[in-house]
Amino acid sequence: MKLKETIQTWINGSLSDPIVAVLSRNSHLTKTQLETLLIDILAESMSGKQLTYDEKVHFRLTKAQISRGSFNRTLAQAKENVIRSIYTVLLLGYLGVFEGTTLDPYLEIANKLHAYLEAHKQLPNQREEVDDHLRVIEMIREELETSLKQLSSPSKTTT
Repeated sequence: MKLKETIQTWINGSLSDPIVAVLSRNSHLTKTQLETLLIDILAESMSGKQLTYDEKVHFRLTKAQISRGSFNRTLAQAKENVIRSIYTVLLLGYLGVFEGTTLDPYLEIANKLHAYLEAHKQLPNQREEVDDHLRVIEMIREELETSLKQLSSPSKTTT
């Protein structure tokens, strides 16, 4: 398989992951920005060599021709959104928000995400074990999606 096909297959798989979809929908990144950022970060490690932005442009999933300038603008926007998110986390940490228990539900979800990723890595060999394994992964995915939706919804206050 060619490098372009390998990278595009990996990106398609990542973007079609239901957990990535939920996380992406609630992030500061557009789908295009996420795709561009993934290409920028991962294409070189997958190819094993330094790539120019002219080469990276061709890994995008779109069939339309993308200029290097357009790729670079989208990449700059993605990086800016990531940096702003990091600043938000740093600000909240500085203000002591992380010291309380208000983040416990988010930490629980982070731990569940870790379990989900680990479950994906350890696929069994025998067919009946695979079916059971896939059912467990689907249950974890549904639980994560429900939890993330609940946390991203405005909280209801009682008066």
